[in-house]
Amino acid sequence: MEIVRTFADARALGSGRVGLVPTMGYLHEGHISLVDAARRECDTVTVSLFVNPLQFGPTEDLASYPRDPDRDAEMVAAAGADILFAPPLAEMYPTEMLTAVSVADVTEGMEGGLRPGHFDGVATVVAKLFAGLVPDRAYFGRKDAQQLVTVRRMATDLSFPTVIVGEPIVRESDGLALSSRNIYLDPAERTAARSISRGIMAVAGAVLEGKRSGAELELIAAAPVNEEPGIDLDYATLASQDTSASMANLDRPAFLAVAARVGRTRLLDNVHIDLTDTGWTPDVGVRLDEPSILYREA
Repeated sequence: MEIVRTFADARALGSGRVGLVPTMGYLHEGHISLVDAARRECDTVTVSLFVNPLQFGPTEDLASYPRDPDRDAEMVAAAGADILFAPPLAEMYPTEMLTAVSVADVTEGMEGGLRPGHFDGVATVVAKLFAGLVPDRAYFGRKDAQQLVTVRRMATDLSFPTVIVGEPIVRESDGLALSSRNIYLDPAERTAARSISRGIMAVAGAVLEGKRSGAELELIAAAPVNEEPGIDLDYATLASQDTSASMANLDRPAFLAVAARVGRTRLLDNVHIDLTDTGWTPDVGVRLDEPSILYREA
């Protein structure tokens, strides 16, 4: 595996079908599942590692966001990536940014409403990665559901030829969606956080039982969180996979997204509900059989 710092060097090493896995580092099995998917489908696999300041608000955890680039490089190499693109800030933003990418409508609710400017930062950095690295395919986790909708719309609107691939959520053995921020949870907070995935699994079961009301599904997701001390629900919303607009009824592909605060840590989870040949099919992701690498190395 080659570690490069510039767009030009990364482009020079790519050949055939190029797959990109954008990350902010402090990797876990969820990221590695994206590398695995890219490895199956592409000739060259590039992983980018850049903590993007544009997507952090003034009260968010940019300074304390976990970082360990040497560890990340070892994991990416072991996963079979060909290129690790780890640019310095000056490569990504060589001058004062006078241009930003803003995606309307799909960013207005949920995370967009609670984190003003966040999706502008996401869309801008992903557009720069697409322009600078010219990947054929780019791999994102379904855990950040509204982000996935935003990136897809941005790529369509700006005519990027990159195919956007969404991969299932990877969960810890107890169901908690994997996130680098999980390491911030103390034992009591970790117990409270499990209520989020309990609600998600209850929604999946309700869909299989035939429930289609958005309000009912949202109440099912919210109930375990609202009943758990030490956790505050931000939202539980049934939304369209195409537009992120809230839905009164499950009548097209959707996701039920939940965001909640556990102490100082903010966690996201969702269940995508796909329309398949067998009907409405919830995607609850996959579970690890053992503790995540996040804890084994803590």
